[in-house]
Amino acid sequence: MQSNSLMACHDCDLLHRIDGHPEGGTSICSRCGAVLLSHKRNSLDRSLALTITGLILFVMANAYPLLAIKSGSLYRAATLMGSVEVLYAAGMWQIGLLVFLTAILFPLLDLLCRLYILIPLKMNRKPWKLSFIMSLNQTLNPWGMMDVFMLGILVSVVKLVKMMKVIPGVSLFAFMMLILVLAAIAAFFDPHLAWEKGEG
Repeated sequence: MQSNSLMACHDCDLLHRIDGHPEGGTSICSRCGAVLLSHKRNSLDRSLALTITGLILFVMANAYPLLAIKSGSLYRAATLMGSVEVLYAAGMWQIGLLVFLTAILFPLLDLLCRLYILIPLKMNRKPWKLSFIMSLNQTLNPWGMMDVFMLGILVSVVKLVKMMKVIPGVSLFAFMMLILVLAAIAAFFDPHLAWEKGEG
């Protein structure tokens, strides 16, 4: 698919006309030799596969217990959404809202935005409102702080282990895998290629 766009060099500001750019190819500045554009090979296929995997892991992370604690006859299991409800019931609604937004809502919207972009592009069609969805995705991306939430869980587990038996749930492992998958999506997703195919 051909594109005919202008791009300024990030190092020397020389303006270049990019007339089509193959996947896996690299464009070099004619003045200073800096890399202007480098398309990742099989970006759409890899990103789409990882996004679908991420959605499956997201469902698992929210459907199963995150952790269970056992002390004598006491046994309590908590889901991710259940932890938000506990924080709200304890009067810490600000923290509960923060957990809901950064660990549940924003990561889900990020995955759905990517899926909305990738499926039409894979079928050689332009997604409706591509520029808005791409902008929304870029805005939401920094707010998905699942790794920070996971760090908080691990710190809590270390402290709880000294007092009672802690049983990790399926959700915890799905959550950890989801963090890795989201990092892989960010590495493989090529926004320049998405723009080119969407405009072509």
